[in-house]
Amino acid sequence: MGLEEKLPAGFALTTLEQAAGYFRKASIWPATFGLACCAIEMMAVGTPYYDLARFGMERFAATPRQADLMIVAGRVSQKMAPVVRQVYDQMANPKWVISMGVCASSGGMFNNYAIVQGVDHIIPVDIYLPGCPPRPEMLLNAIITLHEQMQNEKLGVNRVAAARAAEAAALKATPTQLMAPTHDHEALVGRNLLA
Repeated sequence: MGLEEKLPAGFALTTLEQAAGYFRKASIWPATFGLACCAIEMMAVGTPYYDLARFGMERFAATPRQADLMIVAGRVSQKMAPVVRQVYDQMANPKWVISMGVCASSGGMFNNYAIVQGVDHIIPVDIYLPGCPPRPEMLLNAIITLHEQMQNEKLGVNRVAAARAAEAAALKATPTQLMAPTHDHEALVGRNLLA
C-alpha cells in the first residue's frame, strides 16, 4: 500500500527540480561548433538516419545567445582558444559542454605548441566523448548521458552547493601522474605486441 494508491487518480508527485530537469533535457539547442574531422560525425547525427530531433534538439543554434549546449568537435588550436571561450561566455545559462573526440579532450596525437591539450583548460566540460573520430552513435550516447545529468541537476542554492562539493572532490582526487601504473612496462620490453 503505497502513497500513490491512496491519492486520487491524475495526481502527480514530483519536485520542481525534477520538472525543470525534464524540460531542460527535452529542449536543448546545441551551438554549431565543429573544428575538425569530428564535426562530420556531429553533422551526421543531425541527419534523418539518426534523428536527433527525437531528443528535442531539432536545430543547431547559429548564435551562442540561443544555445545551451556546446559540442566541441575536434582539435582546438591556441589561436581558436579565445574564440571558444568567448562563444561559451555568450551562451545562455545553464549551459553544458561535450568534448567530442580525443583531440578536444586531450590534444590527441597533436602533442605540440599549436594545439590546446584539452578543451577543459579553457572551459568546463560535462561529458568527455572518446574516439578518433567518435561514431554518431557514440555522440547520441553522450547526449543521453548528459540528459541523465540534467534530469538530476539541482536548482538555485542547491546547485551552488553541488558545484562546490564537486569542485572539492576534484581537488582531493589523486593527480594522474601520481597514480600507480596499471601494468608493468618492463615486461613489455622486447615483445612483439602485434603478434
